[in-house]
Amino acid sequence: MSHTSDSPAHWVLTLSCPDRPGIVHAVAGLLAEHGGNITESQQFGDPDSGLFFMRVQVTSTATRAELVSAVEALAPRFDLRWHLDVVGRPVRTLVMVSTAAHCLNDLAFRQRSEGLPIDLVAAVSNHTVLEPMAEFYGVPFHHVPVTKDTKAQAEAQLLALVDELDVELVVLARYMQILSDDLCRRLEGKVINIHHSFLPSFKGARPYAQAHARGVKLIGATAHYVTGDLDEGPIIEQDVERVDHTRTVEDLVALGQDVERRALARAVRWHAEHRVLLDGRRTIVFR
Repeated sequence: MSHTSDSPAHWVLTLSCPDRPGIVHAVAGLLAEHGGNITESQQFGDPDSGLFFMRVQVTSTATRAELVSAVEALAPRFDLRWHLDVVGRPVRTLVMVSTAAHCLNDLAFRQRSEGLPIDLVAAVSNHTVLEPMAEFYGVPFHHVPVTKDTKAQAEAQLLALVDELDVELVVLARYMQILSDDLCRRLEGKVINIHHSFLPSFKGARPYAQAHARGVKLIGATAHYVTGDLDEGPIIEQDVERVDHTRTVEDLVALGQDVERRALARAVRWHAEHRVLLDGRRTIVFR
């Protein structure tokens, strides 16, 4: 992004480091020295991990190169891990789906109508059911069938698309295939999954029917980063709906889809806005 000295750009800086005195003062001072006006700032020191986390939005007339150079110079002093981006820049996103439409439809609608800061560059599916929906939203559709014997080739196709399209985020929007450990490592911190929160109690086929038979009182959904440990990656967002004995299995499924799309949309937004920082096996979310 280029700008003149009289048109400040809006930046978002995120960082983490071992917690110690003086971090906020040093970061704020650096930004002030480069004509920065802080518009939003949040920080958190984790007493368990001993790490400090910070997210700052700032307007500045400095160039990106100048800000990067300044943070790079500060980083060794505090052992910073950091990232700088333009506020609101759409994150290049690839959505993976199977046959359930609710999450793809919701993300595409929010991107188009509610300013969700993502750029849907592709939809990848092991089925063709959702191709018309992708076409309706103008999202290029890629059919990549997956069988036990072709899983490696399918994942190679996916990685090729990620590289070709410069994908920054992959969203598993009810994609009913398990990613390999190798793929999860290759895309660590860049893949978000959504699933119902009945695990581990109700596994396998028809979990809502199993839950109905046990008389559950809460329908929930979990959005998390994908790791090699199935459905056990760092949690970004969860949501629930109360239910009672009058609800049918069909009611539970419909409510579950609604909860899933809400939780996923929030997780994707927070990730795209650089509000999620990894803290070991959990996340720090600056809402």
